[in-house]
Amino acid sequence: MTILSRSRSQRSEPAQFDIRDYVDGSAAFYGATANVIMQLSLAPVGYGVAESRVHSGSIMLHPVKRTRTTFTYLAVALMGTDADRAAYRTAVNGAHRQVHSTADSPVKYNAFDKNLQLWVAACLYAGAVDVMDRLHGPADDTAADTFYDYAHYLGTTLQVPREMWPADRAAFDAYWSEHLQRTSVDATIKAYFDDLLDLKMINPLLRLPFARFHRWFTTGLLPQHLRDELDLSWTAADERKLNRLLRTTGKVTGRMPRFVRAFPFNVTLADMRRRNRRGKPLI
Repeated sequence: MTILSRSRSQRSEPAQFDIRDYVDGSAAFYGATANVIMQLSLAPVGYGVAESRVHSGSIMLHPVKRTRTTFTYLAVALMGTDADRAAYRTAVNGAHRQVHSTADSPVKYNAFDKNLQLWVAACLYAGAVDVMDRLHGPADDTAADTFYDYAHYLGTTLQVPREMWPADRAAFDAYWSEHLQRTSVDATIKAYFDDLLDLKMINPLLRLPFARFHRWFTTGLLPQHLRDELDLSWTAADERKLNRLLRTTGKVTGRMPRFVRAFPFNVTLADMRRRNRRGKPLI
């Protein structure tokens, strides 16, 4: 994936910027699993999830809860206030304290590693741009630059310092190309991905009609070398069909009122704020 670049000196900020204009819940539906696979294909992140002792956060054991937590994080990071981000950071930190490698782990990892968190944030940003471009067409340079600057919240909502976020889209493109080459899939992580692709975590009555379609469109959103390592086939005809599907989806969602298009992020953000007011657990 190439993120088009433009230097900071060339930018002109729009008079107004509202992140809600850039949010489309259908992008999360299509892109979620591909994004998880890209994140976890960096070995320390993958084993951090595969070996996690925080079972309440496992998507294989608690798919609804885990999905809600992930969507809430994205909603808080991109649509929340500084107070929302601080509250959610505290909640996530509580779970992350338990996520670290042991003497038996094949790779070393720690959920508080800023470099690993930066990679996860980069995947979220790059995946969002890829799917949104397919849904609605590429944004103009000014909007794309503004959204890129705003996307630093995907990392800084946790421990990533603002200065670690690549300075502009050209710098991000270089970061992305370098780190994507470090991703790979071994047998342990492949087994985990196969279960995700086949929706093994959900009720068989829902799995049977959707798993094949889910595996297909997720394949189309992955880099080619990860498709190869996961034994996933993809043809030019598949690519045309996927792009046609996403363009059609974008035409439909683009005509929807903003509050409808923003689902489920607006709902999960409201739920997080309600939980926070009542002193309930946020994750």
